Amino acid sequence: MNQQILTDKAIDLLKELISIQSFSGEEHHTAEAIENWFKSFDIPFQRENNNIFAKNKHWDSTKPTLLLNSHHDTVRPNKAYTRDPFDPQIENGKLFGLGSNDAGGALVSLMASFVYFYNAANMSHNLLMVASAEEENAGPKSLRALLPVLPKIDVAIVGEPTLMQLAIAEKGLVVFDAVVKGTPSHAAHPNQDNSIYKTIAVLEWFKNYTFPKTSETLGEVKLTVTQINAGNQHNVVPAHTDLVIDVRVNDCYSNEEVADLLKAGAPCELQERSLRLNSSSIDKNHPLVRSGISLGRETYGSPTLSDQAALTCQSMKLGPGDSTRSHSADEYIHIHEIEEGIDLYIKILNGFLFI
Repeated sequence: MNQQILTDKAIDLLKELISIQSFSGEEHHTAEAIENWFKSFDIPFQRENNNIFAKNKHWDSTKPTLLLNSHHDTVRPNKAYTRDPFDPQIENGKLFGLGSNDAGGALVSLMASFVYFYNAANMSHNLLMVASAEEENAGPKSLRALLPVLPKIDVAIVGEPTLMQLAIAEKGLVVFDAVVKGTPSHAAHPNQDNSIYKTIAVLEWFKNYTFPKTSETLGEVKLTVTQINAGNQHNVVPAHTDLVIDVRVNDCYSNEEVADLLKAGAPCELQERSLRLNSSSIDKNHPLVRSGISLGRETYGSPTLSDQAALTCQSMKLGPGDSTRSHSADEYIHIHEIEEGIDLYIKILNGFLFI
């Protein structure tokens, strides 16, 4: 199909998606819009909960599979919005609306690219398009839950705003709950075991702790204390002070290794919430990456989490839009970013699927 027509249809779909509330777990109606978009091209699809997926016409089970994936759920709009987050307006070349940048632009651009190649024969890989739900909250009916239903995936492009640069690695995430214990007492009496005071040394330990291995693409593991809570009365020394620690894991460590290191060394009780959000990467010499580099794209490591964390295959994060706009007030994406995104997706896939 003509690329310009596909681009126009993709932009129209993005406007429609913006106009529909689709908070994580509430994507029923955006799923219907995506179904209708595939129907308009007579492309068969399947639906699992609010995840929609489709295969290329000449699917060959003897070939490896390339997954094209992005999500259609959104976060809730923050209170700083000055516009209606569900009103898709174009002003000065910017399409405003909740989910326009994260990750609607990438989603519709990948869907347009999938349609472009849908009828192609003699591709080196099968193409599997997945418009997934519950990405923003890593929910129970997200891509992770869909994977057992899908064919084996060998390599993936995950659509997120990267300014169409190649995010060949992504940091994983482990969140820890920490408890600093002390002795509760009345505030009027002496107490040498005040958990709040003891927390000062614990905070210093976390502030100064470093992991020895540094990644070429993702840099150091980043550890940040993000929450602290203690006490509920002015005249009572609390029995414990609670902390939350956010750890962004590079590709030199598994989440299990990070948990073991911190739990062995931390001067407090520490418990991880989950170990499933591991770091992701793809070999810089992978043909998919080389195809992008040949088009002038640069590689980098991404500090933000995506559905890549659900995948065990090599994967690359790539899409139109700018990550710094994600979850911001009056979110937008440039129309030219979508146009360029579709064009680059198609060129990168051409350089990979027909080698």
